[in-house]
Amino acid sequence: MYKHFFKRLFDIILSLLVLILFSWLYIILAILVRVKLGSPVLFTQDRPGKDEKIFKLYKFRSMTDAKDKDGNLLPDEDRLPAFGKKLRSTSLDELPEFFNILKGDMSFVGPRPLLVKYLPLYNEEQRHRHDVRPGLTGWAQVNGRNLLSWEDKFEKDVYYARNVSFLFDLKIIFKTVAVVFSHSGISSETDATMEAFTGTKPKE
Repeated sequence: MYKHFFKRLFDIILSLLVLILFSWLYIILAILVRVKLGSPVLFTQDRPGKDEKIFKLYKFRSMTDAKDKDGNLLPDEDRLPAFGKKLRSTSLDELPEFFNILKGDMSFVGPRPLLVKYLPLYNEEQRHRHDVRPGLTGWAQVNGRNLLSWEDKFEKDVYYARNVSFLFDLKIIFKTVAVVFSHSGISSETDATMEAFTGTKPKE
């Protein structure tokens, strides 16, 4: 009952409350992003949701459009200024995703929506992460976030998809608050954000 009805009801109520009560914060952040990083203020990108249905993800922009002499975008670490790092470390860049939650593209809790180009790279087990709506936060995010290997991250995503419950969601929400305030797991050990997923090698 929770997974198929109440979870979506809670998402609608929560997203409406956040968008109304923190509208002032959205305005302030939009102005800061426009002044410090330019336009557009919002970063939008296609992401796969439940059942691999593609939707537009919204975030506050955190990187510049700096390019090399050939017109190619510089690596993430060279386009992520101090202001952008602060947005990411506090997770404020993800506030526009509450619009995705209200629309039904996402849930408050679920596996993070990743890149469309990763879809052909998932094995059959990993593909089950798309059995539920993607989330603003999830089981992998409160257990290492970008410090996890892709395989560990997908294992936790699939575990969540198979064990959705009100108490599990509540546990993840409380742990999310602790993770956000500790600013832990924002980046991987070797990259400004997270290395690209290239597929999981079959076990011999």
